Amino acid sequence: MIDYVKGELAECTATYAVIDCGGVGYMAAITLGTYTAIKDQQKVKLLVHEAIREDAYNLYGFATSEEREMFRLLITVPSVGASSARMILSAYPTAELRRAILLDDVNAIKSIKGIGLKTAQKIIVELKDKVDKIEVGATAEGELFAPVNNKVREDSLSALEALGYARAQATKVVDKLLKEQPDAKVEQIVKGAFKLL
Repeated sequence: MIDYVKGELAECTATYAVIDCGGVGYMAAITLGTYTAIKDQQKVKLLVHEAIREDAYNLYGFATSEEREMFRLLITVPSVGASSARMILSAYPTAELRRAILLDDVNAIKSIKGIGLKTAQKIIVELKDKVDKIEVGATAEGELFAPVNNKVREDSLSALEALGYARAQATKVVDKLLKEQPDAKVEQIVKGAFKLL
């Protein structure tokens, strides 16, 4: 079982990272919080969750143990798979999601694309007693990213597409948000888009 990968950051987008470990590139799906934490680093360490199925072997990477723990809790909820868990953690950092679950904030959770009322309720019921045990620090959530606007636009669109939104629809929203906030970061644009799409 792989616990973490450590090496050079060979490639990094808002949805995945490739870590070169001794000449072998490990590709891991990541959340926006992890992307924000690692994107400017040359050498990184990603905590890993392995998802091994008959037809696929996927790695999910996390900058913090809190985020990985929340991911692992989310995938124990019936009807929440790894992709949905990653989308939830991209929409809400661990501390915010934990707060929403503890406060029974169904509306916050069901506002995430692909999460309906029943699933949001299940997440709260199943995890309310468990998330209280997660120690949440402010590690990966404080840093923001400041590239050129076109890079922000493309990374935002790629992230939204990977999370299931149609490119045409996402483009209108991203362009609108960038027009209103020209200096916005990828994470801000994607979070703003979640509210509008």
